[in-house]
Amino acid sequence: MYDEKVLKCFLDNQLQLYPEPVAHTLEEAEDFLEECLAVVVNSVDEVLEFFEEEGIDVEGIDDDSILEADEVFDVGDGRYLIVEG
Repeated sequence: MYDEKVLKCFLDNQLQLYPEPVAHTLEEAEDFLEECLAVVVNSVDEVLEFFEEEGIDVEGIDDDSILEADEVFDVGDGRYLIVEG
């Protein structure tokens, strides 16, 4: 479900969401993301859509602000990983 680029992104940036590492290998990262039901979306609009579906008020929030949320990881290829902490 999560490709290597997504897993590496999470491993490299997990401290933006957690105070200490929760995974040390790609396999641990995949297991953790599966357990958290993390999702990968293809655009900023889909990030906003996800938050709206989760019942989070995003009215008036601009794209840059939503991407600064700790739960949002920029994979670097136009995709975003969203991990609910």
